[in-house]
Amino acid sequence: MSTENEGNEGTAQPAAPSVPPVPAAPPQGAPQAAAPAAPADHPPAPAPAPAATPPPATPPAPHQQGAGWPPPPPAFPAYGTAPQGDGAHPGVWGVPVHTPEPPRRKRSGGLLAAVLIAALVAGGVGGGVGYWAAERNDNGVDSTTVTAADIPKDLQRAPGTVSAVAGKALPSVVTIEAKSSAGGGDLSGVGGQEGGTGTGFVYDQEGHILTNNHVVDSAAQGGALSVTFSNGKKYDAEVVGRAQGYDVAVLKLKKAPPGLAPLPLGDSGKVAVGDSTIAIGAPFGLSNTVTTGIISAKNRPVASGDGSGSRNSYMSALQTDASINPGNSGGPLLDARGAVIGINSAIQSTGGGLGQSQAGSIGLGFAIPINQAKSVAEQLIKTGKPVYPVIGASVDMATKGAGAKIIAQSSGGTPAVTPNGPAAKAGLKAGDLITRFNDKPIDSGPTLIGEIWNHAPGTQVKLTYERDGKQHTATVTLGEREGDS
Repeated sequence: MSTENEGNEGTAQPAAPSVPPVPAAPPQGAPQAAAPAAPADHPPAPAPAPAATPPPATPPAPHQQGAGWPPPPPAFPAYGTAPQGDGAHPGVWGVPVHTPEPPRRKRSGGLLAAVLIAALVAGGVGGGVGYWAAERNDNGVDSTTVTAADIPKDLQRAPGTVSAVAGKALPSVVTIEAKSSAGGGDLSGVGGQEGGTGTGFVYDQEGHILTNNHVVDSAAQGGALSVTFSNGKKYDAEVVGRAQGYDVAVLKLKKAPPGLAPLPLGDSGKVAVGDSTIAIGAPFGLSNTVTTGIISAKNRPVASGDGSGSRNSYMSALQTDASINPGNSGGPLLDARGAVIGINSAIQSTGGGLGQSQAGSIGLGFAIPINQAKSVAEQLIKTGKPVYPVIGASVDMATKGAGAKIIAQSSGGTPAVTPNGPAAKAGLKAGDLITRFNDKPIDSGPTLIGEIWNHAPGTQVKLTYERDGKQHTATVTLGEREGDS
């Protein structure tokens, strides 16, 4: 809203005309002169001088003959005369009446200017007072702002904090790019068919990288692999060995740089529920991402894979609520000291499946215990092939609830219990329902396999099973199977 005319609304005075307008007819009761006639033989004479009390109107005298035509214009309008003397009556109707000019309203411009000046002065005073008060508070005890007295130029994080652990571990974590190729294509995608991104970490100073099998599976047969460190340096790599059932793979850098720093390995057997966890990886391709959580559960039976059942992996996993997403696979799960306690491998998705789908984290992530992964890695580095412990019996992998039931006949028509195998030697038969492995309850076939694969071949274990409604126990010495069947 403009303030240009504020205070002057309705006060504008138009300038008075220099000559009063001639009305069409005089008002009633006012002295008047006869209207001038049209030019003829009797032009009107000038009106008589006004008296104190205006007499009734007198018809104009006829114009004297020979006075000449037209008559000279009157000094005042023909219908009135000028006032004569002090206090004279203003005259007959039509004579301009001199009225004293009313006093003009003072314009508000001066007032506005004064108000503005006062406001500026008040503002200056207020600003000065505010500055004085602020200075006083800064130097006194009334301030509510707290400032660190001495901030070091090079801020050092205390050992054991997440930032300190992550800062030390990140240089040893890599992002893996895998690309399959029909004709020897490379990671640029020329001739490529499929590929993916995952994570791994430095296992030793010779340049071995530990990761998941499903991260490198697409490039295992003639594809291309590369790893990128947190400093952006990229190196070509090759597969040394992989174990589909364990979901573990070992790579080796073709030209390993000097000074590689392997991540320290912890003891997953000593992990407790509630322990802090730190996950590092490349979720959805976002390299060097750090998330935190706790160990939510131990020995969680997990079967993950491509959904067909023929390429599944089984583990007795560490469960964590640290955010794990596609791309985190193969990355380290660290404890509060920065030691590796697991390899991030699978997530529970909202679709209800376990695996490596594109669903995001819902706080249910699963890692392969590092004790198991280390044993597999050493075997792969040594021979290039995995070795699996077995009991020599096939169990139902679909039913869940009461236990793991030995089926009547395995696929391909072979006996469900291998003749002269570990289970046969311990007296187990087809139809037996295994309910416990050592002292751990078994509710399904995948749970049983996950527990078996946590042990080395040759280990003696105790199985509890039911037959014909009766409970039995047996001691079984684990056998072995080399390679993925």
